[in-house]
Amino acid sequence: MSQDVERVYTVNLGKVLLSPDNQRAKRAVNMIKEFARHHMKIEQVKLEEDVSHLLWARGIRHPPRKIRVRMTKTDEGYVLVSIYEGEEESIREEEKKVETEPAAELEPAAELEPAAEPEPAAEPEPKAKPEPKPEPKAKPEPKPEPKAEAEPKPEPKAKPDDTPEFFKKKDEEKEPKSKSKD
Repeated sequence: MSQDVERVYTVNLGKVLLSPDNQRAKRAVNMIKEFARHHMKIEQVKLEEDVSHLLWARGIRHPPRKIRVRMTKTDEGYVLVSIYEGEEESIREEEKKVETEPAAELEPAAELEPAAEPEPAAEPEPKAKPEPKPEPKAKPEPKPEPKAEAEPKPEPKAKPDDTPEFFKKKDEEKEPKSKSKD
């Protein structure tokens, strides 16, 4: 086998949710290996570190529901499972589209009045930045209020040797009554 056989699969990991939540990522790794053995007809399977990181990224309890992988038969006699790069490129393209769409909306307005709008557009941005600054100033104001509530708590504390007057009065009342009865 001089050439490597390479295939791209989407592995459904939905059944991982049937296992206990503290074993799901482990089960996802085993499911990918089982899938590779079944489809590539080779018993020895190795996962790349990136695949493992992708499965464990959200912890042991929440692995992804599906994963797109590239499986390659190597000359050494094992299957190497790696992340499919085409999917990463499509995700990057989607992110670029989202970033360029708001910029595209602003450009037509700038084309209508190129000299007037860029200058006012630059001014509102600094005005918008100082507005959020008062909000953090407002947040520290509620903090002193709980401190004021915390101050009365130390005042009622009594020393362990001191007994409240209420108990002293009862003790005094009991003692004379017992003496008078004798």
